[in-house]
Amino acid sequence: MPDSGFLMPDSKESMTGKRILFIVFSFIVFSISSVSARAGEYDFDPAETEKKPYSLGGYLEFRPVLNGLDRGAAFNKLKFYKRDESNPLPEYNFGLQLEGSYEKGISKLFARFNTNLVNSYLGWSDSSSLYEGYLSLKPSSSLDIYTGKKTLKWGKGYAWNPVAFFDRPKNPDDPELNLEGFVVVGADYIRSFEGPLKTFSVTPVILPAYQDINDDFGTKDRINFGGKIYLLYYDTDIDFLFLSGGSKSPRYGLDFSRNLGTNLEIHGELAWIQGNKKTVVDSSGSSRVMEEDVGVFLLGLRYLSERETTVIAEYYHNGGGYTKQEMKDYYSLIDSGYTQYLQTGNDALLQRASNLTAYAKPSLMRDYLYLRISQKEPFNILYFTPALTGIVNLQDKSFSISPEVVYTGFTNWELRLKGTYLSGDRWSEYGEKPYDYRIELRVRYYF
Repeated sequence: MPDSGFLMPDSKESMTGKRILFIVFSFIVFSISSVSARAGEYDFDPAETEKKPYSLGGYLEFRPVLNGLDRGAAFNKLKFYKRDESNPLPEYNFGLQLEGSYEKGISKLFARFNTNLVNSYLGWSDSSSLYEGYLSLKPSSSLDIYTGKKTLKWGKGYAWNPVAFFDRPKNPDDPELNLEGFVVVGADYIRSFEGPLKTFSVTPVILPAYQDINDDFGTKDRINFGGKIYLLYYDTDIDFLFLSGGSKSPRYGLDFSRNLGTNLEIHGELAWIQGNKKTVVDSSGSSRVMEEDVGVFLLGLRYLSERETTVIAEYYHNGGGYTKQEMKDYYSLIDSGYTQYLQTGNDALLQRASNLTAYAKPSLMRDYLYLRISQKEPFNILYFTPALTGIVNLQDKSFSISPEVVYTGFTNWELRLKGTYLSGDRWSEYGEKPYDYRIELRVRYYF
């Protein structure tokens, strides 16, 4: 599967400048942390117990990865048809995420910056993004107005959020990662009541999409309007959401969340998308665009036992996803292109398949089941949390399963070792991924 995580190298000058920026940011952060630690060790100032108007934090990350290649898979052929790579294939990731805020009076500034440096089979590459950067004004406890780049985090789901109309989609393999936001103008107005309706809020949102602002949201040169109405009604959280036609087709949504007991919560999301467009291709490379109204929904639960075992289960249905036959046609295109390339050296069909980016997205088919089980400090092993995550494609019965362990016993450090095993028949989603397995170690230092 084409992997957007492998970034093409920039120019030499750009690479050098970004690496210098990465190093400078790291030095500044460590310097501030060191000075603060030394000051706190020897001095006591009562003013330090007061809330400061500013905050600065983030993390440094090192994440080596080992990929076990599946030589016969369609996406392996598409990805490596010009290369003879070692198996398993290593990859090294370095990351820095900085975030800070400043509050004064009714105003608040917040920014989150992310930069990554990757050494993969393509060589060195880097990327830097402002994930969030916005100004908010809160003239009263009921009203908050904001403008800038922001992640809205709509929806109640854990692995998927069908109603997150103004956010980028999560990666269900790692849904807790921070996401890059979009530039918006919005507000939250909240009122509290006594009676069955305890809380009411309304959130209008405006999102412009032009060449240099939100240019990857959809059709450019459009102004997008949307909003959310929230109700806390009889201890049930309910949202009504919408996005008007602009860069994307009109869509409407509903979500809910309710605690059925002290340890059990259920949640769901439903989205209705008008005029959803989907590009489909046959084995010869001919494509067409299908347009139809579709429904997307999610139903899930979260359970926490007395022994701190957490279970998260979700069913996800995407009415606009690809069918088994549509995916088989795409895989056949890759196989035909690979055969043509071996026989003639012509990679036109493979290039055609590679350019169809809709087939490279996660959860691109119609029905999925997600299950995650984690146990906090089993056998009284402090700071240790093992977990097991599975994702099943219910259409073609392919799946991924990911055991992991997390250790946080060192101050400000987090160590995570995670493995992922993929399985599926020929023409299935996980059976045609470029890898059979993936092992990664994530080392993070928080400051």
